[in-house]
Amino acid sequence: MRKKQTKKFLKITFIVASIASLFFVPWLLVKAWILPLPNTVQEQLNEAINHGFEGMIVYINQTGKPPQYVASGWHHRESKTPANPHALFKIASISKLYDAVAVTKLVHNEQLSLDKTIADYLPELVGRIENADKITLRFMIQHKSGLPNFTDAPDFWAAPTTTYEESLALILDMPAHFEPGKDYEYCNTNYLLINKIMDNVLGYDNFQFIQEKILNPLHLKNTFSSLSEVNIDDVMSGYHVGYSSDLKTNDYGMHATAEDVGTFLRALNDGSLFEPEEQEIYTSIYEYEHAGWVPGYQSFANYDKDLDAVVVAFYSTTDPKLYYWNLSEIINSRIVKILKRQKI
Repeated sequence: MRKKQTKKFLKITFIVASIASLFFVPWLLVKAWILPLPNTVQEQLNEAINHGFEGMIVYINQTGKPPQYVASGWHHRESKTPANPHALFKIASISKLYDAVAVTKLVHNEQLSLDKTIADYLPELVGRIENADKITLRFMIQHKSGLPNFTDAPDFWAAPTTTYEESLALILDMPAHFEPGKDYEYCNTNYLLINKIMDNVLGYDNFQFIQEKILNPLHLKNTFSSLSEVNIDDVMSGYHVGYSSDLKTNDYGMHATAEDVGTFLRALNDGSLFEPEEQEIYTSIYEYEHAGWVPGYQSFANYDKDLDAVVVAFYSTTDPKLYYWNLSEIINSRIVKILKRQKI
């Protein structure tokens, strides 16, 4: 963002957040929870829009049933363009699932070792990152490294970093939060370093490896590494409470359709994504579903074992206090309840 926009973003965001936290959103959460359950997923999405979301997309892949593509609200609010279930979306930390699969494949190929450390792979960081000789690749993948989180830097989302070097600079020479392996703390710095390690080992951008080993075998044509690779008009607009502008022009990493994310998640959970012995490695290091958040965009990729269903939900509205995150989780649970009721 430009400097003038950044100042405006911060000022308005905190004013609106303070007002909303006093009397508005908690009652909205209660209302969303106690309302009678709609009969269809489409009705639930329409209800979500009435709760304040600008737009929403859901993709459902349930065994024995045709895929469902559902949308409500706006693709682009200003032009009154209806939400498109096939739109591209910023998937944020859902990308960690793709990274973890890539690491799994490189470990299986003996190009990486889960027990080697930051000191082994990034020796230039010895003395700049505490416990660099103790933080293994395994600890980073599992968020057990104790590294400070670079996205927790003051006002980070008002003016996000754009390069590895800029992001890394935010945590260099800072004390560790805990001894490696002794605790858990979700931390984006882990995956910043993992991506750098993969780049170095491969000798090229690791997204090319993800493309070749994950996306292409699954025939995923609508998953991209960044905003620069896509037609901006295909990206769903995103909005942050207290900030009037559309945030879709901000590049926060991977973009994908809900269907592409759902296809990937299905292959991850049924094991078809893996070569022999790879799934055992993956299961030992990471999870099988994920969520993501960046300003304007909330994304959820979940698998329900009872239904044997993948449910991907995209919400194009965020807020400073994360009330809309809590509201999203309520709506997600109601969608699953609707699917289970339909199964009876």
